[in-house]
Amino acid sequence: MKIYTKTGDKGFTSLIGGTRVPKYHLRIESYGTVDELNSWIGLIRDQDITTHDKDFLKQIQDRLFTIGSSLAADPEKSKMIIPDLHLADIDLLEREMDKMTAQLPELKHFILPGGSNSISWCHIARCVCRRAERLTVHLAEESMVDEKVIIYLNRLSDYLFTLARKLGNDSQIPENQWIPRL
Repeated sequence: MKIYTKTGDKGFTSLIGGTRVPKYHLRIESYGTVDELNSWIGLIRDQDITTHDKDFLKQIQDRLFTIGSSLAADPEKSKMIIPDLHLADIDLLEREMDKMTAQLPELKHFILPGGSNSISWCHIARCVCRRAERLTVHLAEESMVDEKVIIYLNRLSDYLFTLARKLGNDSQIPENQWIPRL
């Protein structure tokens, strides 16, 4: 099987279910941004972080493929069975954030991204996650989107922020606090 099909050469692509849409379609932007997020998370996993964090991030990458499948399917025409996102996936993110937060100093300031590559990449992933969430919310205004997808993306951006703080704490890197100039 060849990786290239030549079916997208005119600027259109197919959704799961066969519907052809332009490559700038909001559904394509949504799952394309989720794919971008997944790549950033892969980069974070490649860093010198704990095995637990690497394994947890791999689970997140799996969920992002599930989300991408959901967003790539035409809700009107797709008959393909695709994996489901579960409320337990959202609960797992929340429990992991709670565990990390219990080990961190109280948050009293906004945090500027930076401190190490892994911290910065968590913040980049967080921003890409927020963009994926915004695009998916927009898509949900005009088409069917599983509400768990939006909730998961919202929690995931919070998780990535908390992970950035944890990685800094693990490496004894002081948080880059924003102190407004007044």
